[in-house]
Amino acid sequence: MKITLLSDHAIRLDATVGPMTIEAPTAEQQYSPFHMLASGLAYCTFSVLYSWATHAKLDASALAIEVRWEFAEDPHRIGTIHMTYEWPNLPEQRRAAAIRVAETCAIHNTLLHAPTVRIGPA
Repeated sequence: MKITLLSDHAIRLDATVGPMTIEAPTAEQQYSPFHMLASGLAYCTFSVLYSWATHAKLDASALAIEVRWEFAEDPHRIGTIHMTYEWPNLPEQRRAAAIRVAETCAIHNTLLHAPTVRIGPA
């Protein structure tokens, strides 16, 4: 798996052979907590789509996920997430099903139904 930082507001996940890597276009670009959140969403989405594809006997080797986000204020946070997929060999009649499958990702559902977060001393 390869995560590529596309900008300060976007990442791309591509299926690759070997260990997971994180790459940036420049040495100065940092992997931020926002990149990490987007990477988790992309990886989860990829995983459920890949599993579904395997069971449906579909080739998911060219599947890639991009996640882009925009910020909101009061409080400062991610306000909007745009996720797209590239899957050139996905049959047209399977596209609606792929979106439904992607929506089963646990990270996606966590973002839709915010968990309770408690902060305190150890």
